[in-house]
Amino acid sequence: MNVATILREQAARTPDTAAIIDLSSGRERLVSFSALDRAASHVAGTLARSGIRPGDAVLVLVPMSSELYVALAGIFRSGAIAMFLDPSAGLEHIARCCALRAPAALIASSKALWLRAISPSLARIPKAFDARALCRHVRDERAELHERSPASSGGALLTFTSGSTGAPKAALRSHGFLGAQLDALRQSLELAQGGVDVATMPIVLLANLACGVTSLVSSADLRKPGRADPAVLAAEIDRYRATSIVASPALLEHLADHRRRGGGIFGTLRKVFGGGAPVFPRLLDALCAVAPHAEVVAIYGSTEAEPIAHLRARDVGDADRSAMQSGKGLLAGLPVPSISLKIVRARWGAPLGPLTPGQLAALECAAGEAGEIVVSGAHVLPGYLDGRGDEETKTRVGERVWHRTGDLGSADERGRLWLLGRCAAKIEDSRGALYPFAVECAASFAPEVRRSAVLGTAQRRVLAVELAAGADRETVAARLRARLAWAELDDIVALPKIPVDKRHNAKVDYPALQRVLERS
Repeated sequence: MNVATILREQAARTPDTAAIIDLSSGRERLVSFSALDRAASHVAGTLARSGIRPGDAVLVLVPMSSELYVALAGIFRSGAIAMFLDPSAGLEHIARCCALRAPAALIASSKALWLRAISPSLARIPKAFDARALCRHVRDERAELHERSPASSGGALLTFTSGSTGAPKAALRSHGFLGAQLDALRQSLELAQGGVDVATMPIVLLANLACGVTSLVSSADLRKPGRADPAVLAAEIDRYRATSIVASPALLEHLADHRRRGGGIFGTLRKVFGGGAPVFPRLLDALCAVAPHAEVVAIYGSTEAEPIAHLRARDVGDADRSAMQSGKGLLAGLPVPSISLKIVRARWGAPLGPLTPGQLAALECAAGEAGEIVVSGAHVLPGYLDGRGDEETKTRVGERVWHRTGDLGSADERGRLWLLGRCAAKIEDSRGALYPFAVECAASFAPEVRRSAVLGTAQRRVLAVELAAGADRETVAARLRARLAWAELDDIVALPKIPVDKRHNAKVDYPALQRVLERS
């Protein structure tokens, strides 16, 4: 089975159903599954006639739109590899990624095509296509058909880690792997034909297409979720009676705040999923209030393994909240059924493996003990392109590959995962170990704290806080010192903004925060 076949079969089952409601251009464009299939066939034929061969990489620089998915589906059908970069990536990141795998062609928006004039790495790509012109056959009943069935083992999708803490790593997903990932997302997100999903994450929209779910692409600019206009998105959710949304916590927080201030609810939403960054209980509560008919769920995953675990808001009990406020970490819930998860003694920074099953078992932590989170499964990336990055993040146990997530956590007696943050962020000093994420989770229960982050500097434990408007610094600091006495903090510093990642606008950028604190 391959992704090209999955999408083609879905078009055969539901030809006239809307695959995408595309508002990205400022006007409504409805694309049926059959129209998307025809247009993808045209793209595949155009690529083949242009000399693009199976296995060639085709760089895609197209924002969330129907053109993006016509292009991806066409690339999959041609047997080429879709090379996909984070929409927030800058030219330096693009150059580093192109150095890892040189694209044979570029499909880009007209705006992105202009970047070839200032980017040598883009200018060197032999062939370039304007996405809108290439995908114009979306409404053409006479579009040429191009049929190809790539092998399950053939490359389908090439993405890259952010490289925020070093050189980016290239994650090449085969058709078989991508199919397993889409199936895992289908189960975790409970995707079923008939719903309308607000599409904010590219991989989720692809899963929607494979499952017959209609995807709503907003007219709001979602490249920076923390700055997207919640009023626009909220109005579109109401207008199109959307039944689900999967989004960054930053975007969901803005949506919840907007709807709360207006005094209304999202009456049609039945499922709300937050992922891509930590989802704290306060946000789960806010979403339950403004979407009272919805199942609200936090998803934990990574580029290499998505999803890993999920947690339903209704399953968070009073004892769990108390534990989070006392420093146990952030409850992430049970691992998804399609993944195997273990907590092993932390050795981040040193290669681990190959191991025998007995050696792996000897490294496992007891319930409640902190360690590295390692995962294995059909939708867990077995290795990076050309093996670059495998030594530090992969370990082979017999014929099975385990991925080291780089995250710390623990598992309780019920098998639920508790997150403690990045291995590299752990603070070790004369007072022992402190897990910043445990402090940040506990601090999130204070209503005056919008965001927080902990750093260890010169044997001092520093908590940086970004406060809500109108909050008194001294009062909040005194309350936090009392609530977080177990963390033995040396300083609490209030900042106008705590730096966050570019992709989801919700994960703390610790290196950038370190620079801010050094300047202050």
